[in-house]
Amino acid sequence: MKLVEVALALAIATGPLVASAQESVRADEQIILKQVQTDKRAVYARTLQLTDSESRAFWPIYDEYEVAAKKVDDKFLALVDEFAQKYATMTDADAAQMLKTKMALEQERMALKQKYTKKIAKAVPATKALRYAQVETRIENMIRRDVYSLIPLAQ
Repeated sequence: MKLVEVALALAIATGPLVASAQESVRADEQIILKQVQTDKRAVYARTLQLTDSESRAFWPIYDEYEVAAKKVDDKFLALVDEFAQKYATMTDADAAQMLKTKMALEQERMALKQKYTKKIAKAVPATKALRYAQVETRIENMIRRDVYSLIPLAQ
């Protein structure tokens, strides 16, 4: 499955969160996220064309980043769940808290990307580190665009 297809599947899976936060959706969502992670690895392997020594340096950092990024993603999905639960009855106080959480998550994600991109830049040649950063941004933007397009604006 191509990464674009996985991103679309992720967007479709998270769409029902707004309508109904069901446990079955969470299970499906985790399966799709696992597939996205697998496909991302394949994209990086193909795009970066790492040597054996570069691979030994890159993949542990990448795996560590993915674990940390998943924690941020889980917080984001919890925020989407909260939004879905309060959508019809949201107060200004609810909205203010969600906005604060959203902004904190964006800041946390950016700090995480910067931290791990610096580590990767020390582990592989600069051109490959830049290529990694470009691909990571493209993948993240594609997934976020699809997910955010399914979340209705606050009323």
